[in-house]
Amino acid sequence: MDLVLSVVSQIDAVFVFFIFAGAVAGLFVGAIPGLSVTMATALLVSITYTWSVKNALGVILGVFVSGVYAGAVSAILINIPGAPSSVVTTLDGYPMARKGEAALALWAATFHSFVGTVFGFLVLMFVAKPVTSFALTFSAMDYFLLALFGLTTIGTLTAKNYIKGGICALLGLLLSMIGIDPFSGGVRLTFGWFDLQGGIPLIAALIGLFGFSEVLDQVARGAMNAIAAEAGKMRYCFREMLRFLPLSLRSSLIGVFIGALPGAGGPVASIIAYDSARKSVKNPSRPFGEGAVEGVIASEAANNACIGGALIPMLTLAVPGDAVTAVILAAFYVHGLQPGPLLFVRTPELFSIVLAGGFIASVAMLILGMTVVPRLSKIVLVPKRILMPLVTVLCVVGTYAVNSSMFDVGLMFCFGLAGFLMRSRGYPPAPLVLGLVLGEMMDSNLRRAINMALAGDNFFLSLFGRPTSVILAVLVILSVLAAVPGVKDRVLSVFSRRERVE
Repeated sequence: MDLVLSVVSQIDAVFVFFIFAGAVAGLFVGAIPGLSVTMATALLVSITYTWSVKNALGVILGVFVSGVYAGAVSAILINIPGAPSSVVTTLDGYPMARKGEAALALWAATFHSFVGTVFGFLVLMFVAKPVTSFALTFSAMDYFLLALFGLTTIGTLTAKNYIKGGICALLGLLLSMIGIDPFSGGVRLTFGWFDLQGGIPLIAALIGLFGFSEVLDQVARGAMNAIAAEAGKMRYCFREMLRFLPLSLRSSLIGVFIGALPGAGGPVASIIAYDSARKSVKNPSRPFGEGAVEGVIASEAANNACIGGALIPMLTLAVPGDAVTAVILAAFYVHGLQPGPLLFVRTPELFSIVLAGGFIASVAMLILGMTVVPRLSKIVLVPKRILMPLVTVLCVVGTYAVNSSMFDVGLMFCFGLAGFLMRSRGYPPAPLVLGLVLGEMMDSNLRRAINMALAGDNFFLSLFGRPTSVILAVLVILSVLAAVPGVKDRVLSVFSRRERVE
């Protein structure tokens, strides 16, 4: 009760104003492909270092919360994820927009992003220390298996042919190896290209595979009318959204847990939550991948709940949960603050400020989603002969803005052509992107785990001798087996026979 009163006592008009200002900025930064929330937060650190701690954190939290949600806007409307964590949202969000349900998809994303964010901050408020303690027990092998599990699930979700999904995921892993080896310092797979020493630019790959490939696909089809005959009116039916609350809360729980694992983040959370929804929802509105609103809800609730989860290790142990919280950690140091175990002793009001800022930012995000975002849904009514050139310009500008590199723009066009060819032959681009996102995490953690195991007495026990490792390994095996044609049906038939015998 004292903590609740402390949180409420931090709220004042100026603090609320700065949070709303940050939320407006985060909405546009997150919705524009190529502009990341991490970049916006880093710029704010340099701008706000002379401000009071409270106002600076208010703006940063507003950008953080609204920016993560805003990635769904472009993912739904033009099939370009505003961030890697919104890749899964495209699987059902964009098909809904093509069917004239853009407004419904945006409303579902808005409401359940709000649910996920609030849930994440509630967990941060009450169980920060226990969750962090458990998250710290994860070994390098656990992180590798967690990423591998996410990769196996996305392969089953985005391709009718599991082999094609697996090939795309493996290709993404291969591309993630390009660049400087973090262990030896050697150069890998660059073929003499100096610009590739930093690795494949994720934004260039993301925009090319999802954005420019869509332009090529639409031009190839020759249909230059609007994407949908009718965008649909935004109906704020809270009762209808509350019907999906159990799914939203389950996805939020996954998001908080994954967010509390340093380095995992929104992409992993959204994949696992989407896979969980696909397996648990018995009667979806449509098949997953063809415009199921449940898919949008699971993805958005999970990646927004990651916000509270990522703040848990940062505040209690000074270990950032993702790239944005790493920048926020730097902002704390700039303001002379010391996150960690002594945070609650030396500066307990700081924890209250973060919680108050998070809850107010959630409300700001909901209000903006109900007032500003519906106007953006009209984009699906723009004829393609006008929209596609604008999307192309957006692809070029968004790619160039990250590193001011024409080489990145050229890569974006290459990925766009590759994405177009992949789609025409039934190879989904999403597993490739997720392989690219998770590859570095898998590579570094697997090699670290093997090096540690080689130094131990028993190599196998060093890798898989922990309960968490065994559970994750079993999940990976089950995920792969479930995707093999005929295996799932055989298992179900065995259980049905036993029930009939009993």
